[in-house]
Amino acid sequence: MPRPGRNFEKSKDFKGSIKRLFKSLDRWKVLLYFSLLLAMISSIIALIAPNKLSDLTDEITAGITPNINEEVIKDIMGNDKISMEDKMEFSTILKDINPNDISNVMASIDKIPDSISKIVKPSIDIDKVKNMALLLAILYVISAVFSYIQGYSMTTISNNYAKDLRGKISSKINKLPLKYFDTHETGDVLSRITNDVDTVASNMNNSLATLVSSITLFVGSIIMMFATNYIMAITAIVSSLIGFAFMGLLLGKSQKYFIKRQQELGDLNGYIEEIYSGHNVVKAYNGTEKAVKDFSELNEKLYISNKKSQFLSGLMFPIMGFVGNLGYVCVCVVGAILTMNDMTTFGVIVAFMIYVRLFTNPLSQIAQAMTSLQSTAAASERVFEFLDEKEMPTEEECTNHLDKSKVKGKIEFKNVNFGYDKGRTIIKDFSATALPGQKVAIVGPTGAGKTTMVNLLMKFYDINNGDIKIDDVSTKKLTRENIHDLFIMVLQDTWLFEGTVRDNVKFNKENVSDEQIWHALRTVGVDHYVKTLPNGLDAQLSESDAISGGQKQLLTIARGMIEDAPFLILDEATSSVDTRTEELVQKAMDKLTEGRTSFIIAHRLSTIKNADLILVMKDGNIIEKGTHTELLNKNGFYAELYNSQFQK
Repeated sequence: MPRPGRNFEKSKDFKGSIKRLFKSLDRWKVLLYFSLLLAMISSIIALIAPNKLSDLTDEITAGITPNINEEVIKDIMGNDKISMEDKMEFSTILKDINPNDISNVMASIDKIPDSISKIVKPSIDIDKVKNMALLLAILYVISAVFSYIQGYSMTTISNNYAKDLRGKISSKINKLPLKYFDTHETGDVLSRITNDVDTVASNMNNSLATLVSSITLFVGSIIMMFATNYIMAITAIVSSLIGFAFMGLLLGKSQKYFIKRQQELGDLNGYIEEIYSGHNVVKAYNGTEKAVKDFSELNEKLYISNKKSQFLSGLMFPIMGFVGNLGYVCVCVVGAILTMNDMTTFGVIVAFMIYVRLFTNPLSQIAQAMTSLQSTAAASERVFEFLDEKEMPTEEECTNHLDKSKVKGKIEFKNVNFGYDKGRTIIKDFSATALPGQKVAIVGPTGAGKTTMVNLLMKFYDINNGDIKIDDVSTKKLTRENIHDLFIMVLQDTWLFEGTVRDNVKFNKENVSDEQIWHALRTVGVDHYVKTLPNGLDAQLSESDAISGGQKQLLTIARGMIEDAPFLILDEATSSVDTRTEELVQKAMDKLTEGRTSFIIAHRLSTIKNADLILVMKDGNIIEKGTHTELLNKNGFYAELYNSQFQK
């Protein structure tokens, strides 16, 4: 059964999701059908085996039971080869024999004359028993082999399918527009790629074959039971259903405790995260006592709901055992009554004890498989939603190409209009020209459209109207990959991946010597820090390391120097560092801008005093342009922004 307390996400369209899931398995359709067929055959063999075991049991039982009945006695009395004296003696002994007392019968056999004893003495047909046992063993071995092949096949299918899905997702990520990632949480995207794909693969591996084999066992066991003995079949089914009805009633009553436990656990975890993240504030405001009191209340609620749900959860296995044992007891009692009335045999009772297990187990397995399929459908929906997202336009018309070693460095914005959503324009008729080697600064209040301009320049978004030209070539005619190859980007959010200093600095660049890396590090002034690290360039770095923001920024600037592209974008590169570090970063950026056409976005206007051109933006428009001195002399919006930095 599904583990109590676990929340299973329901599918929005279960039937449609499962249908699409099977359609996407076309590549493995033959292997899938073969695997499910093996699961069915294995179950059918498991259903045949109890009947063969019944026959074997009856044969052995008959071989150890004295052969004394009315028909045998009649044959003995009519046998001319047996003397009359032996017949008379046998008739006398029969009067003292109690057929229902095996001990009495076995003791009386020793008194029977030898001529008759040979006929009534129990004897086992060893050859027949061997053949029946061998057949039973072969059936079990074949069932096990089929189950193994089926399990291996399903594992192969599910893992290959998961691999295929991850490949499609990886390809899809590179085709999605930046807008998708701006409107979806990173955690949600990662969950689709990892958790949801794993859920689809693991549940599909476990649930499909289980569902087929369980349904086969369930239906087949009912058919076989009725075909063997309808009275015992009704007994087994009714007794099992009574137990399952009781278990269903208990689960229905206890579900509220499982739900409440999850809610209480979520509340407690949320409170712990909140208090832990604000631990300094709690201490500073002497809120420890209140925090402990609130925690104790939440902890007590979780304790109560958890105790109830765990107790009820613990009842599931005993109840399942009760259902099985109840079926065994009822089958044995009814079977014994039928045996006493010569309506069945001991072997049938043995077979029915197995059929009871084959009947009860599939019910819980079917419920578990259906729950897993629900979870699979929900996870596959999320994966398919991601794969169905609208991709960036194709670049078939982008036939031009700019060689970054030959680019002069001119960029021109011509009447650019852009909005993230229809009906809401952010950039309005933007026009500006950056000449080769110029340092262009873009300033303005938050929401003015500064970063949006960079996104348009990098072709992360396509403009609605107007044009952007690089060396008089429209970006509409250039591929995104070509454009990205022309730019160095140093952003506010520094990024270091887990790897060596060398790998981080020469990211995605081949044939970069250590000498070039050290030159870049010396140029930006971070070589001393790298030398202090164990193993120098081979030192392992990651985001979790205790590296200051300034050191990270300098390493990313060194990465930009290795890239050696004709254009540079600096987006708030010094906003997260202190004043002293800002000077170091500023010097490094000045070296990085040498000989490059640079676009600098900054809130600290003191960092762009030496810019060749300053574009002042407000509400998506350029309202002022010029050098730092020219704009101050105008005493306009820029002057107001600049002077506000020094007001108290």
